[in-house]
Amino acid sequence: MERDPDDRDYPTGGRFGQPGRPLRRSPFLVGFTGGLGLLVAYATFLAVRGAASMLILIFIALFLAIGLNPAVDRLRRWGLAHGFAVTVVALTVLLVLAGGIFALVPPVVTQTGQFLEQVPTYVEELRRNATVNHLVERYDLMERAQAAANPETIGQAVGGVFGGAQFIFGAIFNVLTVLVLTIYFMSAFDRLKTLGYALVPASRRHRVTLITDEILAKVGAYMVGALAIAVLAGLCTFVFAIIVGLAYPFALAVVVAVCDLVPQIGATLGAVIVSLVGFATDLPAGIACLVFFVIYQQLENYLIYPKVMERSVKVNDVAAIVAALVGVALFGVIGALVAIPAMAAIQLILREVVLPRQQRR
Repeated sequence: MERDPDDRDYPTGGRFGQPGRPLRRSPFLVGFTGGLGLLVAYATFLAVRGAASMLILIFIALFLAIGLNPAVDRLRRWGLAHGFAVTVVALTVLLVLAGGIFALVPPVVTQTGQFLEQVPTYVEELRRNATVNHLVERYDLMERAQAAANPETIGQAVGGVFGGAQFIFGAIFNVLTVLVLTIYFMSAFDRLKTLGYALVPASRRHRVTLITDEILAKVGAYMVGALAIAVLAGLCTFVFAIIVGLAYPFALAVVVAVCDLVPQIGATLGAVIVSLVGFATDLPAGIACLVFFVIYQQLENYLIYPKVMERSVKVNDVAAIVAALVGVALFGVIGALVAIPAMAAIQLILREVVLPRQQRR
């Protein structure tokens, strides 16, 4: 008697019993499975869109953990236990953040207090100014101010204040979330890598492990290069601020260094802040700030940044610039953050996987 091809011997399922025969591929089953797959894909899309903000925080924390992991490995090679090495790296990061806050908060508090003390003087000077009084009378500014001081306007102003407070607390929550997740990812980094490698077929696991470890090393090298560029920008700003005579040169250097960690737009933001401080000091100082940052940003964008990335991540000048521009255009700041490591990973995969395969054909 001819044996049914589906009636074959199946291994016992151990403690969970013996697997049954595969379901027959009827048109109804195929259509139902396809429709169910579409529903699952759509539900996954809705879930990802709803959790996009938290997923971005998780991605940033994972990226930071990958970048900080070489420091943990270095401490472990020096004889420290894994948990203690993670603690040392985490405390170092927290101390750096605390130092930046300590450098920024006192100047802000001092300047705000001085401004509030001078507000009555400014008001009195405006009242004595004949030109200001003439403009007030000509355009009925007092009547307009009184008309604008209605409950609706006050409510909008209060709402704006609460919105600003919500933004500040939200930013603090996001920073704390990223810090906590980064510490967790660093502590569980080896276990996560082992789990990821276990999902790869055994015949390809060794090669995938080697290539992935090389990509992770390039991410760490990128972090080191970005920190070096940011520190250099901060040092140059510190020296320039002392030469020009700007107030709080160390705080301004910290602002520029932190902003410089954000690719593409960070350096411009730091330059704007320092230039505003320069113009608040006097006009020549503000002009000197503009000239300094225009020259320095050209050097950083087209000389320092490509050379550092070429040496640390092994990405050539043109590829580094193109990757940064494309990353910003596609994903904004996050795209700019991962553009260089992504380009290094693409180059490695092309060199080790795609090109050899094409050569064998």
